[in-house]
Amino acid sequence: MPRNSRTPRSSRCTSTGAGGGRRPEEAFVTGILTSAEDFERARPWRLTEAADHAAYLRDTATLLTEARRVFGTVQARMFHPEDFADFCLLHALDPTEQSSRERYLVNPPLQTQLLPYQGEELAGDFLPRLVRAREGGLTLRHADLLLDGGLCGSPEELLPQVRQAYERASEIFRRMLVGAGAGTYQFHCVVDGPGGRLAADARILHWEDGVVRIHDEDLDLVCAVLCAGLVRELPGAALLHGSQGSAGACGEYRQVAWAWQSTGFGYAPAAVELDGVEARPGFSLGSVC
Repeated sequence: MPRNSRTPRSSRCTSTGAGGGRRPEEAFVTGILTSAEDFERARPWRLTEAADHAAYLRDTATLLTEARRVFGTVQARMFHPEDFADFCLLHALDPTEQSSRERYLVNPPLQTQLLPYQGEELAGDFLPRLVRAREGGLTLRHADLLLDGGLCGSPEELLPQVRQAYERASEIFRRMLVGAGAGTYQFHCVVDGPGGRLAADARILHWEDGVVRIHDEDLDLVCAVLCAGLVRELPGAALLHGSQGSAGACGEYRQVAWAWQSTGFGYAPAAVELDGVEARPGFSLGSVC
């Protein structure tokens, strides 16, 4: 595993041995402290010898670049100090030990927080994505508990009832995006369930040729939250807002905000205020092919 005296500690999961050069059958996994505050809170554990968070991110970028050269898969997740401290307390581990950090990073219930690293600038979109992936991972665990583990596995492996609801949730979301047309949007959905509210957010680019750009982890979370609401017949709401239009329309854009409400059986147009955004009733999803 690549490491020097100034790189953040990391973990590597291996399947079989490998010779020299690139090792495509091995996965490199690391945790990243996403803020200066988290960096300071983690100092007692000696995760890194970097002087400050900025230097730490430079070291981390070097580590990830080297990992991409050597390993077939490179993944990262947010290294959350409170989560790590709780994990060590629960399992009676010493937080200063490398083995404790490795167990935390590859803990199976937290695998949904992992994101593939493909050379992005850390300080750009990747660090915020790591934060959202942790929050989304906690929401996915909540939704999975509501469905008695029915969300585990790929869509093809879901329990029949959950799979049907998941497909229905995906279709509801698809109709919302198709009806909105080209534009740049924010999507929010909430479901009021036992144990607290489930929420999902996604940033969406919808091109005029019909191609939709959305992060995979955001799409998975949206469908999971909508699915949990449908299976458990829970009340919820969904809101899509942003700038409608495209360059092909001579730069004509307009601000839109649509909303739908659910009683647990489906989504119908309704006026909703969510996350500080007021939206008028959306278009009928039944009219969208």
